[in-house]
Amino acid sequence: GISKALHEESVMDAHFGKYINSNLAEYHIPVHADINQLDVIFADEKDELINEPGIKGVGEIGLVAVPAAIANAIYHATGKRINKLPIHFDELL
Repeated sequence: GISKALHEESVMDAHFGKYINSNLAEYHIPVHADINQLDVIFADEKDELINEPGIKGVGEIGLVAVPAAIANAIYHATGKRINKLPIHFDELL
């Protein structure tokens, strides 16, 4: 989620219509040093909509809201609405 909001970007050459960063060597994925300290909070509550075996995924569902939450936090802090990802610092100036 944080990576999608702040780092990951597919850059296209408008003249040739091809991606400039078309492989993982040129596609920036953050490493541990790129992300600050995170506090993880688990909600301990009963889920009435869970399936019969009691199995529930925790993978990508948790990532969906992160970019929107970061963009909204920036809006509340600066008054500047962000409508595209990734969010670049120069767009806030």
